[in-house]
Amino acid sequence: MFTGIVTAIGTIETSEQRGDLRCVIACPWDTSTIAMGASICCSGVCLTVVECGEGTFSVDISGETVARSVPGMWDAGSKLNLEPSLKLGDELGGHIVTGHVDSVGQVIFREETGDSIHFAIRAPAELAAYIATKGSITVNGVSLTVNNVTDQQDGSADFELNIIPHTGEVTTLGALSAGDRVNLEIDVLARYLKRMEGLRAAKADA
Repeated sequence: MFTGIVTAIGTIETSEQRGDLRCVIACPWDTSTIAMGASICCSGVCLTVVECGEGTFSVDISGETVARSVPGMWDAGSKLNLEPSLKLGDELGGHIVTGHVDSVGQVIFREETGDSIHFAIRAPAELAAYIATKGSITVNGVSLTVNNVTDQQDGSADFELNIIPHTGEVTTLGALSAGDRVNLEIDVLARYLKRMEGLRAAKADA
């Protein structure tokens, strides 16, 4: 379990296809304190640490995870937003994040607004009902607040975000441009509400 508050940016040093994909990730943390089997959120994807080196940790990434996340994000040289798993007593600064990518979205536009960055991201139709103005969403592992939602004729939805300078500097979001793809995770509360709504509708039709 995570909160969407990124604490470091890591870089994939090597990416090797074995049975699964093995990535070695360099990070600024003291990796001697990372336990084997620990969970780390890597740009929105919860992964298990299988090995630690000096300034690096290694993870195995299944084919299912590769297929559901942004294409090319596991290539050597890629930058990743990193967050260790939440511990009891930690501050819940963002919102509850599971590290399970629901789908991939695409940046529609980026513009500078004052000192901040204004983004619009298109979410696929299967996520549209879960995204609401002033609700929470996770973009590449970062907890963010939705400013506005515009539904599209094909069922997809464009949602807008403002990224303050601090967030742009300490995450990879500041480097995003129009056309870039991003990992999206909807708010877990929205997921349960949608399920309850579906059950209620099914009972009404019965």
